[in-house]
Amino acid sequence: MPDATPFPVNDNSGLLICFSHLRWDFVIQRPQHLMRRFAKGRRVIFWEEMIPTDHDKPYYEVHVFTDDKVRAIRPRIPHGWSAERSERAQAEMLDDVLALQGSPKPTLWFYTPMMWPIASHVAAEAVVYDCMDELSHFKFAPPELREREAQLLKAADVVFTGGYSIYEAKRLQHDNIHPFPSSVDGAHFSQARRGMAVPGDMASIPGPRLGFYGVIDERIDLGLIDHVAASRPDWHIVMVGPVVKIGEADLPRRPNIHYLGGKNYAELPAYLSGWDVALMPFAINEATRFISPTKTPEYLAGGRPVVSTPIRDVVRHYGTLQGVKVADTPEAFLRACDEAMDLSKTPDVWRPEVDRMLADLSWDTTFKRMDRFVQDAVLMRRARRSPDRFAAPGIRRGGSRPYDVVIAGAGFAGAIMAERLAEGSGKRVLVVDKRSHVAGNAYDLHDKAGVLIHQYGPHIFHTNSDQVVSYLSRFTAWRPYEHRVLARVGDKLLPMPINRTTLNGLYNLNLQSDEDAAAFLAAQAEPVEDIRTSRDVVVNAVGRHLYETFFQGYTRKQWGLDPSELDKSVTSRVPTRTSLDDRYFTDTFQAMPRDGFTRMFERMLDHPNIDLALGADYHDLKANDLAPLTIYTGPIDAFFDHRFGPLPYRSLQFRHETLDQRRFQEVAVVNYPAEDVPYTRITEYKYLTGQVHDKTSITYEYPSAVGDPYYPIPRPENQVLYKKYEALALQRDDVIFLGRLGTYRYYNMDQVVGQALATYRRLAERMAVQTGAASTAAE
Repeated sequence: MPDATPFPVNDNSGLLICFSHLRWDFVIQRPQHLMRRFAKGRRVIFWEEMIPTDHDKPYYEVHVFTDDKVRAIRPRIPHGWSAERSERAQAEMLDDVLALQGSPKPTLWFYTPMMWPIASHVAAEAVVYDCMDELSHFKFAPPELREREAQLLKAADVVFTGGYSIYEAKRLQHDNIHPFPSSVDGAHFSQARRGMAVPGDMASIPGPRLGFYGVIDERIDLGLIDHVAASRPDWHIVMVGPVVKIGEADLPRRPNIHYLGGKNYAELPAYLSGWDVALMPFAINEATRFISPTKTPEYLAGGRPVVSTPIRDVVRHYGTLQGVKVADTPEAFLRACDEAMDLSKTPDVWRPEVDRMLADLSWDTTFKRMDRFVQDAVLMRRARRSPDRFAAPGIRRGGSRPYDVVIAGAGFAGAIMAERLAEGSGKRVLVVDKRSHVAGNAYDLHDKAGVLIHQYGPHIFHTNSDQVVSYLSRFTAWRPYEHRVLARVGDKLLPMPINRTTLNGLYNLNLQSDEDAAAFLAAQAEPVEDIRTSRDVVVNAVGRHLYETFFQGYTRKQWGLDPSELDKSVTSRVPTRTSLDDRYFTDTFQAMPRDGFTRMFERMLDHPNIDLALGADYHDLKANDLAPLTIYTGPIDAFFDHRFGPLPYRSLQFRHETLDQRRFQEVAVVNYPAEDVPYTRITEYKYLTGQVHDKTSITYEYPSAVGDPYYPIPRPENQVLYKKYEALALQRDDVIFLGRLGTYRYYNMDQVVGQALATYRRLAERMAVQTGAASTAAE
């Protein structure tokens, strides 16, 4: 019934309006689990589908669910009104509700695209599309649903999907899309393991009992249920749930099939407790093509073995568990039920494996991850990045000279040393860079289309160092991101680094386990007695065919040398896996600066003790801009005027393009190892940044022998030459050399950060000793 005070306004919390095709008090599903948790920290209004009324005017009801802290809006629309008129009326109702709330900017959360026209006019904090199911494949789906979904996808700031299959189907339709398979309230369903009183309407049903709970609709294989009941008359099949979109006459009727109707969420563990086996007898049709059934983890949390038809996400996530049997024919389903019946008598054998898997599938964990994505979406919508703060050329003066330290280079090494010396030691610092911006090669900016790109190729941050993360987190928030790379091999796109999926795809195999993949790779490997070069590393591990397919051509293009001429460290950076893990990196921390690398550097260098000379060469500085100490992050050979000859470096050339389409490729980076393709990889930046934009920008990367130095070339003779320059450097107490170029090392970003922090600590200790000595002398 309508509440007399339906909308108490709480200005200390945000407003979330969830638009759903489901009733709040119908069946407890994903919307209820999530919205209950959101309601603990903000106001939640659950907007339901309209209900026809005999009244001649539209109105809405407010149903208050006190325990859930949720208010449900139920629009009532006169019979016979057109869809357009109904939507217009509901849009007016929404405006009324917002006015009663104080006209805030709400977060709009959609479970059905059909409701988008109701709220499309609202100025929102963020728009979320939680695509729980592929509704367009359901029975009686409106023909305009696909068009509405396209509109919603265009407007959404973030998209979630109810499983991986539906994610794969939609991943190229949005820039900020994330799979969230079904989760479980483990504490609730684990009650079934402890034994519970058998519900009254099931008590008279003899065992063994094979049960199903959920909505009984076109997704259920009624013929399969009938076949099981007819084949095993001593088994009793218990069907718990409402019948929807099909008629009672469609249900198979046998003495051992029992339809108990819908039950509330609190009752489900008691029914589950009374079953020997839990069933998922889904039909394999368009309606089930993308589903990820919530009941799979619920059944398992309740301690019951599961028998399912081959639903893709069930096979993908649970198919290897001993406690889950998957059967693709009626006879196989019967055999699987027999096997599950035996498992029910030995729970200690299979439940530990199940419990390890369920540990990461709680609704609390899912909610926290989703909430972070929503918060980031709100911040991204609010923050329209302004132009770079530090303009060049010229020196940006923040104080008076003289300087204590001059730093050549505004990349990671230089910027970190500048910040630490200024903030940690109170030194006056001048940072000089030949480029017109800070951030070095990590510099990012909006291109002419407004897409955030990395000017000098992709920079992916990853580290195992808590110290590095802690330091950089002073200057940026983070956007979680796990990097994935595909390699174009003929007409195939295969994961890199090589994993089991790569092997199966390349050789048309069906390797099912790590052991299978390891055995296959061992058979391919060609042992090399003395591993010295990059070629030796790969051939020794995976053999010549995989080496030639993925490494030989790519390395020749990247370095201008055959792998047999390069140090083993080059290809050692790319591991080979026997698992299905397709992440490029496995570090404990993988994320991107939420506002971009440039903003992180600008915050780092925004200090009153730091001056910037951008678009200026350190070697051209006037005498009064120099200092007693120089920190040099440029090429060490250039500092010494190439006295012993130039150190070999590899450079890169970039071709940036903006395309009038939302997506160009399936992942952020696609490698092209074939030698007849002139570029090594193509990067699509919106995967890295999470930016939502109608267009996309990509970069073709061409290795080059000329241009700015990017990579020191790792060869023994180059190290010999470097050692000559290092010897000169060690004679200079007034200069510290840092970074990739200053120390001629192929460092990752986090390694440069760690090197700079360690160098500062040593320098600070040295300066403290000098200060102490000077004080003693003065006394």
